[in-house]
Amino acid sequence: MNTYDVVTLGETMLRFTPPGVQRIEQAPYFELEVGGTESNTSVGLARLGLNVAWLSRLPANPLGRRIARTLAGQGVDTSHVVWSATDRLGLYFVEFGDGPRPTQVTYDRADSAMSRMQPEELPAELFEPGRSRHLHLTGITVAISESAAATARRAAELAKAAGMSFSFDVNYRAKLWSPAEAKAGCHEFASAANIFFTPIRDAESIYGVSGDPETALAQLQAQYPQATIILTLGAEGAIGAEPGKAAISQSVFPAGTVGRIGGGDAFTAGVLYGYLTDANADTRLATALRWGAAAAAFKYTIPGDMPLFEKEEVEGLLHSGNQAPQVRR
Repeated sequence: MNTYDVVTLGETMLRFTPPGVQRIEQAPYFELEVGGTESNTSVGLARLGLNVAWLSRLPANPLGRRIARTLAGQGVDTSHVVWSATDRLGLYFVEFGDGPRPTQVTYDRADSAMSRMQPEELPAELFEPGRSRHLHLTGITVAISESAAATARRAAELAKAAGMSFSFDVNYRAKLWSPAEAKAGCHEFASAANIFFTPIRDAESIYGVSGDPETALAQLQAQYPQATIILTLGAEGAIGAEPGKAAISQSVFPAGTVGRIGGGDAFTAGVLYGYLTDANADTRLATALRWGAAAAAFKYTIPGDMPLFEKEEVEGLLHSGNQAPQVRR
């Protein structure tokens, strides 16, 4: 019987991308990738050496099997996926921009197999005490449908009952819901989370925080005092604080621009890896932020959604330079 360091739940789609910076209407063909925020994080964790199970619902056709086999090929356990004989796979299209033309994402995911997942389809055995260590969820799963949100809610309840730790990433998608809807939908998850991730821009629009990063962090701590809060700051790095402790900041590592999509998922994978492997409570958050920054920087050099790095590569970057985190008092 397998035991797992991390269990994730969410939708993974096929990504269609025109070659180069062509527009969709120009493209004679599309490059095909597998991408989904929870599965990207799962791949990063697996490649860093953790045992990871990814839960989802896929159509029992070649498209669904491509998703499962791709993730399994990266070391992620997909044996608990629920298979549907009738539903479709979600798709999305990325049109990379240049200069004044921004990169555009177009979703074709309505009524996907994952959006119809039900709480009773969760594998109860994964949530038995001692079977799994940590659960990671995101706001995307909560946003795609009521049944997916109910499934995520049940997973969080089962994880808590089993003594697992739990992390939640807002991962706001404006094409799925409004800031007010996101705040209402994510609140119960944020209130239960041991680790709560959000970019500062989303914290501003969803939670109404303001001021410099330390002030914004303190405002989120007041709303969710039980959680370790981690705010990502774009080019300024990240800042985080555990309950009752001083804020720690982490600057970015020099990074490329080849594969920005999935960088946040790689950051999350690095943070969770550092958090789950550093047994020293005094250094755990600093270690986690540093692993997150290094993992994200390495992902930026890799096309596609998935963080196809080796642990030794990320660790080498982590130990280079003088990117030491600082305690802000």
